[in-house]
Amino acid sequence: MNVKLRVWRQKNSETEGRFENYEAKNLNPNMSFLEMMDVVNEDLTDAGEEPIAFAHDCREGICGTCSCMIDGKPHGPEHGVATCQTYMRSFKDGDTITVEPFRATAFPIVKDLVTDRAAFDKIQQAGGFITVRTGAAPDANSIPIGKEIADLAMDAAACIGCGACVAACKNASAMLFVSAKAGQLNLLPQGQPEKDRRVLSMVAAMDEAGFGNCTNQYECSAACPKMISEEFISKLNRDFVGATVRNAVKAKAL
Repeated sequence: MNVKLRVWRQKNSETEGRFENYEAKNLNPNMSFLEMMDVVNEDLTDAGEEPIAFAHDCREGICGTCSCMIDGKPHGPEHGVATCQTYMRSFKDGDTITVEPFRATAFPIVKDLVTDRAAFDKIQQAGGFITVRTGAAPDANSIPIGKEIADLAMDAAACIGCGACVAACKNASAMLFVSAKAGQLNLLPQGQPEKDRRVLSMVAAMDEAGFGNCTNQYECSAACPKMISEEFISKLNRDFVGATVRNAVKAKAL
């Protein structure tokens, strides 16, 4: 199959970007989208041109680094998969495919399709940890946790931090990411000691990074490659209100 590409090219965050047109010919429909990009880059390199910069690592839908917009959708036309799990059979022979980076103030463009998502790391560092000593794995596993709670925590932990939720939201909100990262720990007994501090710190870090407000339209969960539910946002909101009230009561008591 053959396709035409409109790819966003931008030297760095300080320069203006533009769309450039390329042709990808004689493709195997069963190759992944990133493998198709590899083919295009090989042709560009052979022609003495600058290859297209795009991020990738595991290529197994685990690391989240391959994030880009494909025809206006985070990760492409399929549901519940990352860019590296999108295959050329999802497109038709002769299609024109537009590829661009995630757009968000908090995700500045590094080069071409590569964005800096260090803002997610700062949110994680603000509260995505526990301080309780759990010992080795057998000791941690000895703490009884109901299956429903364990399953919910695992659902939240499936977040790969790709940023699709931010790219899909018209306000570039990171609420789904924050609610998943906070929720996976807040649901478990090991995460209870700093639950309030975790929620307040992670939300504060999110606001400081420049992410927008949640509009509760759920584009985030629809675009999420791990199909994380928007219900975690509701839980984060409840936890945030509770933590704010308890902190205010403590401050008044002092």
